[in-house]
Amino acid sequence: MNTSNYIGGKPGVGQGPELSVVDPSTGTVIWTYRSDGQHSVEAALDAAHDAFPEWSRATPAERSGILHRLAAELDTMAEELAQAETAQTGKPIRLSREFDVPGSVDNVAFFAGAARHLDGHAAAEYSADHTSMIRRHPVGVVGSIAPWNYPLQMAVWKVLPAIAAGNTIVLKPAENTPLTTLMLAEACERAGVPAGVVNIVNGTGPDTGESLVTSRRIAMTSFTGSTAVGRHIAGLAAANGTRLHLELGGKAPFVVFDDADLDAAVRGAVAASLINTGQDCTAATRAYVHRSLFSEFVDGVAELMRRVRLGAPLDPDTDQGPLVSFRQRDRVVAMVGRAVRDGARAVTGGRSPGGALSSGAYYEPTLLVGAEQRSEIVQEETFGPVLAALPFDSDSEALRLANDVPFGLAASAWTRDVFRAQEAARSIEAGTVWINDHIPIISEMPHGGMKASGYGKDMSAYSFEEYTQVKHVMSDLTGRAAKPWHTTIYGDL
Repeated sequence: MNTSNYIGGKPGVGQGPELSVVDPSTGTVIWTYRSDGQHSVEAALDAAHDAFPEWSRATPAERSGILHRLAAELDTMAEELAQAETAQTGKPIRLSREFDVPGSVDNVAFFAGAARHLDGHAAAEYSADHTSMIRRHPVGVVGSIAPWNYPLQMAVWKVLPAIAAGNTIVLKPAENTPLTTLMLAEACERAGVPAGVVNIVNGTGPDTGESLVTSRRIAMTSFTGSTAVGRHIAGLAAANGTRLHLELGGKAPFVVFDDADLDAAVRGAVAASLINTGQDCTAATRAYVHRSLFSEFVDGVAELMRRVRLGAPLDPDTDQGPLVSFRQRDRVVAMVGRAVRDGARAVTGGRSPGGALSSGAYYEPTLLVGAEQRSEIVQEETFGPVLAALPFDSDSEALRLANDVPFGLAASAWTRDVFRAQEAARSIEAGTVWINDHIPIISEMPHGGMKASGYGKDMSAYSFEEYTQVKHVMSDLTGRAAKPWHTTIYGDL
């Protein structure tokens, strides 16, 4: 790949400092590129503004047809995309092939259909003398920033609802994982997405990202990433009064009641805490387990975690790859170290492996017990393959503990009792609550949080609420020059 950005339908090269993409399994640089600064951002905004009038007035059927072609194009690139996604993130090729890429293609296909269903309320007479109707309009040029944990999926989640609703977009992927986002832009061109509808700029957050977010030329900012950075971006957007959509951090509780299927809960906890090496804001990070099942749960999770195979990301037998970077690995090492110093105990894991894996950003699957509810490891996002298990004695205590963190993105409850399940679904403060499972997502249903996990929805038709404006049109039915309400202004003149 010889390009580092994609602006106005054309690949290009930035003029800023050189950045590198590193294979985290070996520490080897696999690609270098010149980053984009203010000049490239302005060029991308020019292209998006130029493309907006025609794209926003295209019929739903026209936009839908192009997006169906995009889904087909991405499907033909599936293996190429999977290889690139694994190379830049270190995630196991099995995850890229079976989750990231097919999920992204499905999301494009969903929005290809949803583009034809941008409905408003039916016209009706809510006033005796007028007919009211609702129009739904695109917001304009969207400036989006995507994270590094699911580069292709997050790019799709940003781009597709925006352009399906008639907007144009300038997207900045994470600077260490830009490859599949650039491949997505090239696929857009081949599918017939008009030049300027989708634009990609690359660089760091403080440089490229802030140039985009602070621009008065964008109508909306959409950001996925940490809560701390999200708050910073919210402040920047507020200065311009820019519309804002935030999907931020998580600290998902995994609540196991005393009637749960223990084997299912054990298997679910390991899968949900280790997916993408734990670098998932919906990953299970806090297991609250009824005291009567706690010892068996801990033993089962530890035994299964020990069987998880760490290895080379491109090996189809690898279950868990490295973290995305040595910086992220070191962050996890530090958090677990502080937890142990504060009284927690690693039942399994708790260290970086040696031997052949020591040259990569690997960290062993880790189960902690003995942590306090108020401790950092329970309250703050770890973003690594770490699960803290804590016991509880009553349903009310479990639900209280589940809600006793700043975040509210996702959660799960494990029980055979339908009434207990419904109470958990009602009471847990999270944008998604799974019952007897944890992690599955589908394009037709929304994803988004509450509390410090942000606001607004990705995926599903609900995401159109973020990317459209509702306009009320009210038409007089009487044809009279003098309206009855005029008398409130100038009497009987």
